[in-house]
Amino acid sequence: MKRETLFLKLAVILMGLPVLALCIFLVPEIANYTAELFPDWAYLKYLVFIDLYATAIPFYFALYQAFKLLGYIDKNEAFSELSVTALKNIRNCAITISILYVASMPLFYLIGEADDTPGAILIGMVIIFASMVVAVFAAVLQKLLQNAIDIKSENDLTV
Repeated sequence: MKRETLFLKLAVILMGLPVLALCIFLVPEIANYTAELFPDWAYLKYLVFIDLYATAIPFYFALYQAFKLLGYIDKNEAFSELSVTALKNIRNCAITISILYVASMPLFYLIGEADDTPGAILIGMVIIFASMVVAVFAAVLQKLLQNAIDIKSENDLTV
């Protein structure tokens, strides 16, 4: 591994560890709390499990794509279609996370209303906003990289 990307690869790995800990320890607690909060709607517990674990899947896929992108940079293949595909996958994962959280906003609203904590709704909105920022940033980088690849191929043909 090159020194330039070693720190970034380590950061990608360290980003995944807290989410893994949350999935193992906090998600079951949140689901049980939801079942206690709404005993008439005990099935909400499973909805919380499905929703939170479903958002972990695109998150880890996006981290894997970021790790692959850093690998391409290590191999001096940063200006390739593989990098554009990795950025496209990251963008799609961020959009998927936003959609999943938009779909679960009624659940955040129910928990916020029942527990009288507007912060629950705010947390859901922050996650939606943050993942949309990541999606837009990845889309911009994808477009810039595609333009750079096109310019590079034109220059290769003219020389």
